[in-house]
Amino acid sequence: MSNITLPGDPPPEGAPPGGRRAAAVWGIGVSVYFVAVIFRTSLGVAGLDAADRFDVNASALSTFSILQLLVYAGMQIPVGLLVDRLGTKKVLAIGVVLFTAGQLGFAFSPTYGTALASRALLGCGDAMTFISVLRLGTRWFPARRGPLVAQLAGLAGMAGNLVSTLLLARLLHGVGWTAAFAGSALAGVVVLVLLLLFLKDHPEGHEPQPFPHRGAAYVRRQIAESWREPGTRLGLWVHFTTQFPAMVFLLLWGMPFLVEAQGLSRATAGELLTLVVLSNMAVGLVYGQVVARHQGARLPLALGTVGATALLWAATLAYPGEHAPMWLLVVLCTVLGACGPASMLGFDFARPANPPERQGTASGITNMGGFVASMSTLLAIGVLLDATGDDYRIAFSSVFALQALGVSQILRLRSRAARRERERLVASRVSSIHVPA
Repeated sequence: MSNITLPGDPPPEGAPPGGRRAAAVWGIGVSVYFVAVIFRTSLGVAGLDAADRFDVNASALSTFSILQLLVYAGMQIPVGLLVDRLGTKKVLAIGVVLFTAGQLGFAFSPTYGTALASRALLGCGDAMTFISVLRLGTRWFPARRGPLVAQLAGLAGMAGNLVSTLLLARLLHGVGWTAAFAGSALAGVVVLVLLLLFLKDHPEGHEPQPFPHRGAAYVRRQIAESWREPGTRLGLWVHFTTQFPAMVFLLLWGMPFLVEAQGLSRATAGELLTLVVLSNMAVGLVYGQVVARHQGARLPLALGTVGATALLWAATLAYPGEHAPMWLLVVLCTVLGACGPASMLGFDFARPANPPERQGTASGITNMGGFVASMSTLLAIGVLLDATGDDYRIAFSSVFALQALGVSQILRLRSRAARRERERLVASRVSSIHVPA
């Protein structure tokens, strides 16, 4: 039976209750994701410092984020399978240990090679957080709350980005590299204690039905059945197309672009990065409320975000002067803030397309999209900067190629996914009508 509900529908019998306890338990999971994002984005404010510390060029600098995202993307399906099999608490605990060790290792890395290994370890732990938080939400809240819960999780992630942009940047230039990164690692210890003491996978009386796990056959079946659903594939391409412009900007190349290409001070560039994060948080609340009430708004919001992002990047890169005016950079950063909330819409296509026992796997497939796109763009920008003598206009034009690819796939899959979702909804309602009272 599908887990699709429409606004105004009563919660299905046996649905999770939600409420304050659900919010408290889910909040612990979100706090883990919050810390993971602080660690993930910490390099975004330290990119220029890392280049000096390890004496590397643009391509080598981009390798930090590329390797981190490569590990993250490669772990998404395995993590989804682990969440479906082991539950949220165990997977989150493993993730906290790994990303905290990675952040601590990065603080004390004496060489470029050991720093790379630390970022890979961090990426592995980070990969275990968001899918787990999504799964926790589906176990503790009714399905109709899914879009808002997902957007709120993304909002917490952007709050973590805001902390790294504001607080970690100041610590870095105040107390130095080692103290700043090692001190931030203490946050991982705090959330690990909270997780072990208070987090539960599901409410009492809502235990998932036992599901047989038979090694490789189970893995193949979970992946194949999730991928077979057009909604899962549409979710992946929505995530792919919407997330990466802001991710690339915040994770690594925004600060160098604003300082070196646009001639801004680090302080002013930091304020613009903060604007991206604040815009993300505001837009996330709006998108979550809109989609919770109007499922049909998912695709227009996603495609509208892609179009606005492409338009503002084109205007910025094609501006005839040496530097784009401040008002244009402000508008660009405001629009980039919509990319994160738009990427969350991908999960709103994958979620109703899959039953509860496949939610982790389907979310993992969807979550791969944006990180594969981000990784590809990070590499392309670094290579093009080195090849063109730091021509940021040419390097950032790589954004348009990936957007075109993603939009073509979204348009190809949208009708099939919509038809399949309607069929599931009709079947669900027919089934509920024929259930004996």
